[in-house]
Amino acid sequence: MFKKILVANRGEIALRIQRACRELGIKAVMVYSEADREAKYVKLAEEAVCIGPPPSGQSYLSMPAIISAAEVTDAEAIHPGYGFLSENADFAERVEQSGFQFIGPTPESIRIMGDKVSAKQAMIKAGVPCVPGSDGELPDDPAQIKRIAKSVGYPVIIKAAGGGGGRGMRVVHTEAALINAVQMTKAEAGAAFNNPAVYMEKFLENPRHVEIQILADKHRNAVYLGERDCSMQRRHQKIIEEAPAPGIPRKLIDKVGERCVAACKKIGYRGAGTFEFLYQDGEFYFIEMNTRVQVEHPVTEMVTGVDIVKTQIMVAAGERLPFTQRDIQIRGHAIECRINAEDPYKFTPSPGRITMWHAPGGPGVRVDSHVYTNYFVPPNYDSMVGKLIVHGDTREQSMARMRTALAETLVEGISTNIPLHRELMADAKFMAGGTNIHYLEEWMRHHKR
Repeated sequence: MFKKILVANRGEIALRIQRACRELGIKAVMVYSEADREAKYVKLAEEAVCIGPPPSGQSYLSMPAIISAAEVTDAEAIHPGYGFLSENADFAERVEQSGFQFIGPTPESIRIMGDKVSAKQAMIKAGVPCVPGSDGELPDDPAQIKRIAKSVGYPVIIKAAGGGGGRGMRVVHTEAALINAVQMTKAEAGAAFNNPAVYMEKFLENPRHVEIQILADKHRNAVYLGERDCSMQRRHQKIIEEAPAPGIPRKLIDKVGERCVAACKKIGYRGAGTFEFLYQDGEFYFIEMNTRVQVEHPVTEMVTGVDIVKTQIMVAAGERLPFTQRDIQIRGHAIECRINAEDPYKFTPSPGRITMWHAPGGPGVRVDSHVYTNYFVPPNYDSMVGKLIVHGDTREQSMARMRTALAETLVEGISTNIPLHRELMADAKFMAGGTNIHYLEEWMRHHKR
């Protein structure tokens, strides 16, 4: 096992990794930008290194700054968390070339799964169900593009091969709009991702977003930890996640989970990963794989009892998974609300000083947050200031606990989206379960403030 790990991230995930290291008896080196000097995990750190000014390009995204911080502190491994450099294959490669262990998949796995086209081809080979679409990158010939669209059937969606986070995609309903949409997406993809390649998929009108969490070790052992429903999202950003997904037969989840495990073994995957699917009319369609720990990992931890972050560290150190598929049992129901420093209805960021922070408690309540009373939320990064996670024996109990927990959560000095969460937890359609990925945006249109 490692003696010292450098945590190459910030916010609540930096604190989460710090806690996992403590439990494993590992020293955690925390890095921070000048804007994050006051963060809770920096104050709690045995060792902390300032890696640059507030802009992330000069701190959390600076590979030389992070690697030299690992060198000066004699760390043995680097945990990238999520976001920033976590899915950057070049970073993973540089970490390993510099003599450190990257706590995540191999650079090759990140490359395969990071490019949506190669990821889809790998999944088709492994028998994972995919959205009907083009076989790889779209050709340049307009006539060929039209033929592909005709065979897939309108509406179609044009996506950037190197895209993510909801950027670089366009829905096309008619042949007349097709070629222009392809060219615009290509130009956008080239500018945003340095990769102009685009591909085409059938556009599913009312899908849910359901994902399968996996863990794999270097010894070709892999398990799936059930599923999460992340359909409550706006502009492709999730705000509420839950496990298990309401109303999907267990047999179907197991079938898809087994395929995901087989795919991991086929590509020699190690570490934590998430297979993301669109689910519509009883069918699963693979869209992408995230080769890192995800924001919403706590809901899976709550229903399985598995510590995903600790397991990531253990398998990176070469240990075998401490459980088999037979050991994984789904117990009860968990829900997570992302608490963001933003206007609850306009979503404009609300950085500033938190003059009052009171976190909720009680049975089955977990709060993952790096903030505290008098903490200053910097304007330089993502607006998430914490996650509120609850667990109950049933979905109904879980929702009741979330309503209580939200009522107990007090944040003053900045705006947060807690009022929105309170309304959604009392929404009849959400309470019934199984809302699709467009539901929240439609709800917002009808509840204009």
